[in-house]
Amino acid sequence: MNIIRPIHPNDYESLYNIAHASGVGFTSLPVNKELLISKIDKSVESFNKTVAQPGEENYLFVMEDGDTKQVVGTSGIASSVGLEDPFYHYHLSKVVHASRELNIYNTVDILTLCNDYTGVSEICTLFLMPEARNGLNGRLLSKFRFLFMQEHQHRFAETIIAEMRGINNDDGQSPFWQWLEEHFFSLDFPTADYLTGIGQKRFIAELMPKHPIYVSLLSKQAQAVIGKVHEKTKPALQLLEQEGFSCRGYVDIFDAGPTVEANLKHIRSAQTSRRLPIKVKTNIAQSDLSYFVINTEVENFRGVNTQVELSQDGSYAYINQQAATALKVTDEDFIRFVPTHFRT
Repeated sequence: MNIIRPIHPNDYESLYNIAHASGVGFTSLPVNKELLISKIDKSVESFNKTVAQPGEENYLFVMEDGDTKQVVGTSGIASSVGLEDPFYHYHLSKVVHASRELNIYNTVDILTLCNDYTGVSEICTLFLMPEARNGLNGRLLSKFRFLFMQEHQHRFAETIIAEMRGINNDDGQSPFWQWLEEHFFSLDFPTADYLTGIGQKRFIAELMPKHPIYVSLLSKQAQAVIGKVHEKTKPALQLLEQEGFSCRGYVDIFDAGPTVEANLKHIRSAQTSRRLPIKVKTNIAQSDLSYFVINTEVENFRGVNTQVELSQDGSYAYINQQAATALKVTDEDFIRFVPTHFRT
């Protein structure tokens, strides 16, 4: 049984291996020892912090193989983005050029640099090692965060976003960035991506064009990837769309990948989840339907995928001893749970 838990300082080597495996374009995990240690420390501080409202907390979780105790994946939540450093996006919108005298009416797409998502919460840093990409591991590593946010709503903003990885080739080159590099930056995509990942974002404000960019002036290759996701990111995008996320025209400034958003009140897994006290039961009724289950702790948070059986009156949830041990709960403790798949 794989377990989701908060990252610990002794997980550094595992996080470094994940960062290395994630490759170019995974901005939130640059291969940088000092930064990774800082991320771990920040996360430990956030989990231990008493919070009345969302601030600069960053929660980093890992998936641990219950048998080998090896860390096989990670995912995170940022409580409020853009408070420490500017949080940039391009917004894709339209302008109209028209002449009544000449009977000409043209609609043109433009990209405008903005900080519109400042203060929202972000789900981020999701990466599962290739050897663990089986079963429901990927869904668990993503969806448990909605349960955590629903359980601890005061720690997060109402709006939740996710930046989806855009299109870049095997060499880490982005068609969108190549156009910006040629005309404004003289800095290749891997370098720009790395600098952003380690927090050196000043160059964006210094070199990024200050006026809206007419999409029609971009190269055909750059135009073709605006709002498109990397092939390996398509399953993650589909999962979020099923949860109620959608794109409102915001794209990444480096690879033009879409940013999707949803209100926590409209995220399906959060709103259909249930919170009940548990009883440990030896023989749980087997079903084709399993559940993503979390305890209700913060510092001692745990999440798993397991079977759940409801009492006849619906006032208790029964789980087996293995799940109870993994979740660190005993009789009368509360859990929050949601089906792994929604019935259509």
